[in-house]
Amino acid sequence: MAGKRQSRPKLAKAEDPSGAPPRRSNRVNLFELAYERTEHLIVTCELKPGHFLAIQDLQEMTGFSRTPVHQAVSRLADDTLILIKPRHGVQIAPIDLARERMLLHLRRDIERFVIRLAAERSGPSHRNQFLHMERLLRERRDSMSVEEFNVLDRRIDKLILAVAGEPFLEHTVRPLHTIFRRIGWVHHHHIKGDTGLKTTIDCHLTVLNAVANRHINEAMAASDALIDFVDSMFDSMEREIDPSLLDCSLEPLIVPRHG
Repeated sequence: MAGKRQSRPKLAKAEDPSGAPPRRSNRVNLFELAYERTEHLIVTCELKPGHFLAIQDLQEMTGFSRTPVHQAVSRLADDTLILIKPRHGVQIAPIDLARERMLLHLRRDIERFVIRLAAERSGPSHRNQFLHMERLLRERRDSMSVEEFNVLDRRIDKLILAVAGEPFLEHTVRPLHTIFRRIGWVHHHHIKGDTGLKTTIDCHLTVLNAVANRHINEAMAASDALIDFVDSMFDSMEREIDPSLLDCSLEPLIVPRHG
């Protein structure tokens, strides 16, 4: 970027979204932890869409060293959630509503395939885990925050992929889940009249119950209903969202008067 270099704001370290205390580095995969922490910052827009920053900034925010942060950035770039700008650091990918609505059609087809596999392959131990998550959602349906829901939603997605048992699918579906978690976070925080999480929780409850009980057709129908709900968010976002919330690098549409 030509001209005077802008000073970067001081950035606070992010906490682990799960609330768990830090674990010993010799017992964990630092790359996975750095990825999860950075992904959380993107989903919750603590790293704003369109924001430019340096690798050092991410190190300060996540508390991880250069190597795991570099690895996390590489994966997030593959996921199209970070844009690498040679000689200028990185940019958090802006939210492109038209593109992401198109990607929702891809997610619908892949999600149905994943859900079908999971319902077919769900065993007794998996059933217990699904029903436990279903119970947690029911108990907190009226009081759960978006941040709390996203932590549980990530666990649900990982379990469904594990039960589906096809490793290739994780690399395809994981970035789509992250993209739409960010969409959901923006919608719930910035759309007037948003009804909260009750509808999305109800959709997830239906999916969990159908997969747990190996009701294949019901599970795929529930998956489609969830995608339909996500699709409905885009209409209100296209009408109401300030474009600067989708890309903070945009110039303001209205310049305030001085004097």
